[in-house]
Amino acid sequence: MKVNEFDREYRSRLMALATSNLSDSLDRLGIKLGAVIGITPRWGNTKVVGRAVTIKMTAAGAVPSVAHLGVDAIANSEPGDVIVIDNRGDLYNNCWGEILAMGAKMKGVSGVVVDGAARDVDACETFGFPVHARGTVPTTARGRIVQESWNVPVRLGDAPVRPGDVIVADVNGVVVIPIERLAEVVQSAEDILAKELAMIKALESGQSMQDVDRQFNYENMLRQPD
Repeated sequence: MKVNEFDREYRSRLMALATSNLSDSLDRLGIKLGAVIGITPRWGNTKVVGRAVTIKMTAAGAVPSVAHLGVDAIANSEPGDVIVIDNRGDLYNNCWGEILAMGAKMKGVSGVVVDGAARDVDACETFGFPVHARGTVPTTARGRIVQESWNVPVRLGDAPVRPGDVIVADVNGVVVIPIERLAEVVQSAEDILAKELAMIKALESGQSMQDVDRQFNYENMLRQPD
């Protein structure tokens, strides 16, 4: 999907949905392995939405290092894209920092999502670049890990991510939406959110939790409508 179409049709709708709404939608539609836990903002209450540009990391020495990690992905990103880094959940080795973040910001990248650790998050906060990762470390990647490849299929946790799949990351975690299922996932998530908002309104009006549970069939709200 081209960036203009994505921005026109989906960006504002996805910004209005929490990853919890989208995770429920994936469950409702039978799409497995789309939600990722443990990757959260390293500063603030940031939210990241966009098409994935992927990077796969490996140990230094495993493959020749032909470019500093992230450089190619940033150079080939379009405004609104999300850099996705698969470092297999490594909490000891940094694979994103201040210089990469500034380069990505200047390209209009929405943010970075790291299955692993990042650094320089204080600097990233200063200039407003969202960093979502599993942890934060001070050490450099140099001599420790290298970019194995970029713009290839990767994983965030157990969730497969292909270049161009849609990433939504917030304080709850990350959701990966297969691009070919985007329309139905978003519509289903909007339906779920509307029902949840109606439940909140009913509770605020004084209805009991038991009455709201019965009225909205809370336990079965993720069943596909007939």
